Formats: sequence, structure tokens, C-alpha cells
Amino acid sequence: MRVPHIYEPAHLELGMEFDLGDDAAGHIGRVLRMQSGEQISLFNGEGGEYLCEILIAGKKQVRVKVLEFNEFECESPLAIHLGQVISRGDKMDFTIQKSVELGVSEITPLFSERCGVKLAADRLAKKHQQWQKIAIAAAEQCGRNRITTIHEPIALEQWLQQSTNATKLTLHPRAEHSIKTLAAPSSGVRFLVGPEGGFSDEEIVSSHNNGFIDIRLGPRVLRTETAALTVLSALQLEFGDLGN
Repeated sequence: MRVPHIYEPAHLELGMEFDLGDDAAGHIGRVLRMQSGEQISLFNGEGGEYLCEILIAGKKQVRVKVLEFNEFECESPLAIHLGQVISRGDKMDFTIQKSVELGVSEITPLFSERCGVKLAADRLAKKHQQWQKIAIAAAEQCGRNRITTIHEPIALEQWLQQSTNATKLTLHPRAEHSIKTLAAPSSGVRFLVGPEGGFSDEEIVSSHNNGFIDIRLGPRVLRTETAALTVLSALQLEFGDLGN
């Protein structure tokens, strides 16, 4: 049986005994219904994972002891920052979940001219928290020991103007370049995915003026939730862990 892989944002060291936080304890005690004597794997996002034994298992309290540390990592050698214009319904949740599974390092939700999502400040803050929780759950599921950073949503133009040494890419079905024609990125990749309605002409010009290169993956126009995952897969195959 696979040992459950759980995120616990706490300082961890060999031999220590402590109570898990509410989220981890709830998952262990109420969802998985694990018992004392069973083992779990904890990670705190700082690298590696800790094998722990459950000492007390209840619905409100789960106490564990750290038995050993494993330096195992499954991070991609390619740092990828996705700039994703916020999509409607559960499409954004899906994109974040699957992008984490595919090894993305950072995600910034963006507002563009044709973005169909309008949220008040309080609802946007709750959405941001929800997206980070989705990223944590995806890391637990796929065995990552690092947490993808979900940045606070900002305007597209702000993100385009951020200083970076990364290779900057935008997906476009009629672009001259393909991923195979790109030189291997030396400082990671930032790539931009637009909304259901696409970018305006002004936004496309702005992306070019800020150093973004149009790339194509084929002749078809991809949906926004398909585009991010397709580009991520192609980048990992060409320059990241899928190609090794």
C-alpha cells in the first residue's frame, strides 16, 4: 500500500513528536481514517520528505513521530512560470491542478481585456486561497516535495513588464517558431496563455514589445485549458524531465 504523502508546513527534524495541523490531521483522521502505528510521508516544501509514524489518530488530533528523512526530489530541471488568464467555471482549477502534476514552478492568474471572469476583492482573495490549496493537493497526489507558488492575480500588462531572464513564450497557431526551434532555456521559461476569447491586438503587440516570442504546437486552435497543459508537456519533453 502506498504511504500517504501529506503537506505539513512546519519545521521537521528527526525524532520530533508533534500534532499535525488542521488540514493534514483532517485528511489523515477523517478522510483516510488511519490508525496509530501506521506510517505517512510528510513534506514541508523545503525539499525532501519525512517518514513518520502515527502515535495518536483521532478526528481532531493526529500526533506523529518523525522516523527518517529522504532527500528524494522529483522536480523538473526546467523552471516554468505560467501566466494564465483566468478562465470561467472550474477550468482554472483544472489548469492549476494538472499544471502542478506536470511540474510547473509558478503560476500567476491574469486579467486581460477579454477575460470573462470579474470578481470583487473578497471573492478574489478566496479564489486565490482555493487555487493554492488545489496546488498543494496536486503536489501531494503526484509526489512532489515542493509547492507550486500561486501568485496573487494581477493585470496582464503588469506581468508582461516584470523583469526576468527567463525565455518568454506565447502560444500562437500561426507563429513562425516551434518549441523544437528554440535554444535550450538557460534561466527557465515564462509562457503566456490567453482567455477563451483570445488576446486583443494591443495585448499581442505589448507581449512582443516585452520580449515574448510566439510559438506554435500545430495548426489547430487550442482551448485555454488545453493550451497550458500542451505547452507544459512539450517543454518538459524538449528541455525538462520528460526528455531525460
